[in-house]
Amino acid sequence: MVCELDYSKERRWEGDYLKEKCIEVGVEEEYNLYQIRLRLYYLGVFLLLHWIVALLHSFFLLATCEHKDLIYVDVLFYVIAAVLITALMSINFKKELVIRHIWIMYVTSVIAVFILVAVDLLTNVYHFHTNDWITGSFYDTYVILTIFMFLPIPNILAPLALGIAVSSIYILYYLYYVASKYRFEISNATHVNQMVADISHFFCLNLLGVFFRVMREILVRSSFLDRHQFVMEDIWLRNARAQEKVFLHSILPQQISQPIQDDIRNRIALGEKHRNIQMVSIGERIMSIQNHPDVTILYADIVNYTHLTTTLSVKTLVTLLHNLYARFDKAASHFTVQRIKFLGDCYYCVAGLITPDPDHAKCCVEMGLCMIQQIREVRDSQKVDINIRVGVHSGGLFAGVLGATKLQYDIWGSDVVIANRLEATGVPGHIHISERTLQLMLDHTYTILPGTEAAINDPYLKKHGIFTYLIPPTEASDQISFSYSSDDLESISRSISIRSISLRSELNESRITLELRNEFQKMPVGPLSLKDRVRYFCNWEERKDAKKNDNENQASLRFFFLDFTDPRLEYNYIRQPDYMLKYSILLAWCMSLSLITIELVFRHETPSYQQRYYIGSAVILSLSILLFITWYKKICYWRNPDEGHKYSAVSCLLFRIAENLQRSLIKRVCIYMFTIIVYFLIIFIMLMECDLQEFEAMHIDSKLYLYEMDSKICFQPWVLTNMLCLIMGMSLIFTRIPFTMKLVVTIFEVIVYMVLVFFQFEYIVHHSLTTNPFFLAEYAHAILILITFLSLFLMERQTEFNNKINFKWRVELKRKQREARLADQSISILLHSILPTHVVDIYLTSLARHELYYESYDMVAVMFATLKNFDLDLQSLRVLNEIISEFDRLLSFYKDDYSVEKIKIVGCTYMAACGLDLRLSSTTILRARRSINSFHRHTKQVKKRNEDIVFVITAFALDLMRTLWMCNAHYKSIPSEREMFSADIRIGISSGEVMAGVVGASQVHYDIWGNAVNMASRMDSTGVTGLIQVTDETADILRKCGIKCNYRGMTFVKGRGILPTFFVGIDDNFNFQYINESWTTGHSSKSSSYSSNELSFAS
Repeated sequence: MVCELDYSKERRWEGDYLKEKCIEVGVEEEYNLYQIRLRLYYLGVFLLLHWIVALLHSFFLLATCEHKDLIYVDVLFYVIAAVLITALMSINFKKELVIRHIWIMYVTSVIAVFILVAVDLLTNVYHFHTNDWITGSFYDTYVILTIFMFLPIPNILAPLALGIAVSSIYILYYLYYVASKYRFEISNATHVNQMVADISHFFCLNLLGVFFRVMREILVRSSFLDRHQFVMEDIWLRNARAQEKVFLHSILPQQISQPIQDDIRNRIALGEKHRNIQMVSIGERIMSIQNHPDVTILYADIVNYTHLTTTLSVKTLVTLLHNLYARFDKAASHFTVQRIKFLGDCYYCVAGLITPDPDHAKCCVEMGLCMIQQIREVRDSQKVDINIRVGVHSGGLFAGVLGATKLQYDIWGSDVVIANRLEATGVPGHIHISERTLQLMLDHTYTILPGTEAAINDPYLKKHGIFTYLIPPTEASDQISFSYSSDDLESISRSISIRSISLRSELNESRITLELRNEFQKMPVGPLSLKDRVRYFCNWEERKDAKKNDNENQASLRFFFLDFTDPRLEYNYIRQPDYMLKYSILLAWCMSLSLITIELVFRHETPSYQQRYYIGSAVILSLSILLFITWYKKICYWRNPDEGHKYSAVSCLLFRIAENLQRSLIKRVCIYMFTIIVYFLIIFIMLMECDLQEFEAMHIDSKLYLYEMDSKICFQPWVLTNMLCLIMGMSLIFTRIPFTMKLVVTIFEVIVYMVLVFFQFEYIVHHSLTTNPFFLAEYAHAILILITFLSLFLMERQTEFNNKINFKWRVELKRKQREARLADQSISILLHSILPTHVVDIYLTSLARHELYYESYDMVAVMFATLKNFDLDLQSLRVLNEIISEFDRLLSFYKDDYSVEKIKIVGCTYMAACGLDLRLSSTTILRARRSINSFHRHTKQVKKRNEDIVFVITAFALDLMRTLWMCNAHYKSIPSEREMFSADIRIGISSGEVMAGVVGASQVHYDIWGNAVNMASRMDSTGVTGLIQVTDETADILRKCGIKCNYRGMTFVKGRGILPTFFVGIDDNFNFQYINESWTTGHSSKSSSYSSNELSFAS
């Protein structure tokens, strides 16, 4: 078995990689500024800690020393040193100065360290020369930990060099101590052993500091990058939500958009949880329709439009319509009129719909006059023979959306029909208004003319008793002028529509940079900030800011153990994989090697010496095996950084073991506890070698007879103390072990040590070297242990805080990413609600920001299906909504496989087309065509494809009739619905050349134009209920498919005269009637595949 090395996850937790990422995303400078803030926070913790250390040490000296006159100098030195260090290091809090002169951090840190070292050693030298007291150093461990953990020294080499320098000074001082006491008898083996122990101790302390620095650098960089990603996701999410809002409001008014917006997101979220659940069934859909009793409706129709669609090129037609509708949209925005939609040559809008307006009638009339003016300008500038009829009526209506897909805002009601009829019976270049509208305009100055003869004779207007009037165009100078050049129109349309279409619009870089900088400045630097606390109690504004920051960053963490208040969050945190485990194992291995070395140099010759040697060897061997397993992957990556290298079965096994150790919390805890137990085993061996009674006897004899006793007879107390300091450091710094567990283990180590110092081995510790004259040695040991514990605790607490905040950000980041994904998906759904699938991706590219989108097709089949016998009241609209939703559900089966697109719904008419496939387009934008496969290889199948297109749309129409029949059967089975429901359907189909494009300014809209569209609409309007009427050309194609088409006769078609039309052959069971059986097998399956058994209704 062979495998490839996957080092990607481990690579993300390496310092060089994280630094490259910071540079790559352009946040290295901000990271350096954050590091300065972080170092200043550490410096504040150090100053607080040092004052605690100085005062605690001074208090114990004053409280326990018998001859206080000898220790006043020590206390004075400690206090003066604390004052000097505080004054010196306070310079670093001038952040602007430090940023300009980074060397200040280096210089002040070095001076502060040497002040500490000088005070520690010079007090000893002073007592040796003045009082003949030989004392040991006290601050050595504390100083080295301070260098790496607290002082604001950048990078890693500078603190390492300073740590080595301080270690060398203390070793040289030890040489001085030996030379002073033993008169240069340094060759004594005991003294050499002590030097080896000190060197090992300082080596491990510096190693511990380097490990801490490296791990802190990795964690802080990782946190910083996570924060950067979090902020960028938040910015993108806000932008996406703003775009989503614009998208939705371009389809629907705001008052009904929010429920649909929430419904889309809920459906996506529910769909992710339950893949196969049926979201909603008939009768359960929410109908988003509202009643508006006092509005004014405007219908406008472009005269001579049919001629334009047959004579103009695609680009010219789309440009002309886009310019017109952009002008109309701009005018609608000016007159506070809500554009509903446009239907080829028809544009209709409503005043007083979104916001109630008592002047809604006048707004619509002004809008109509402006539209007439715009038509004149376009007619004169582009030399095209067009005009416009406008109809305006005031009354009430229902407004909302119908169906499940292609959501489009629409209006219904008898007053809507009246406005439509006013337009149809009007005069080009005039506004045809009703008496109701005229009555609402009390202070108008328009010229009022009598209505048209066609309006008087119109059956619908006559039925509702509508009296009409004409308003001729005005030449008054107070009319608003909307004269635009082509560039102006492009600017209008793109400034409104493309801003809402581009999913990832180009944001202002300076704004993003500023927001990132503000967010980085808000990043917490630690769980406790004295400066913030002082401000909190002194300033109310700062108190509010501090409270806000606490709520955001610290409210979920408990104070002492820094565990999450949410148990689930804490559980997920501790179960994170540890990709830095190899570094912890390396440090543990070095530490064990050093501790065993110290134990060996002080080992007393006993009968069990060989057994203890075996124990030490076993410890080194076991940790070496762990070290090899955890580092093997890294070594392989060093040797073969490129992907694709194959590794043997043994290597693969080692990879899996290492990955399992990284992922398993239980195994890591076992390794951690094994390491600590091994360390204590080494100490236990040292303690077991000590015969306390023999030591007491020999110590008394050495004092009586004035000789130097054998130091190997028992352990060296300061060596033991230094070893425990290292063990505490390892216990607290080991990565990805629960902080509470590490803290409990370390406290247990301190307690055990205190018991040994003050009870079990009190005599040995008491007679060891002290740090101040007349200061009990056991107190010196205990204080050093407490100071070391406090230093390590504060820094590990800081690290844990950073880890917890980083983890919380990652959780929030995942939530943001989920929300962004939902927003992205909902935006995509909304886009697909107004644009066909094949248009969306192209329209979202940069190409769409600069050019109009249009297409031309040689063959498209268009269908108009009108539902009859609807009164358009609220109850009928509810039924209509459910029927349209079922139609949409049926469409989903045809959409992907057969490219049937729903174009729009107009009143009770369902419009769809088949063949709007970019591969079949004879004219598209050049760059768009490069994004699809070459069309040439499909030329041999064009004839067959044309037949399929017509057949598919006819099959879809037949399935619509089946669906309506099942809806009829369903509603007739409900007693309460039986009387009111008797819907029927009338369908018209035509095929031929079609032009398509995206037009509009405030509301982008995909529409199709051409003779096929006009003829399909006429086939519907002149058709017969319960039948599918088609043109002669379409009937010929269907007959080639084997489908029977019955000749209806010569039918008058508006704009085309008298033409032959046909009805598609359909039997009583809604199946095609075929000319022969040869086509039955090949094509009937397409129709029957989505038959009644595919449709679901609530029983």
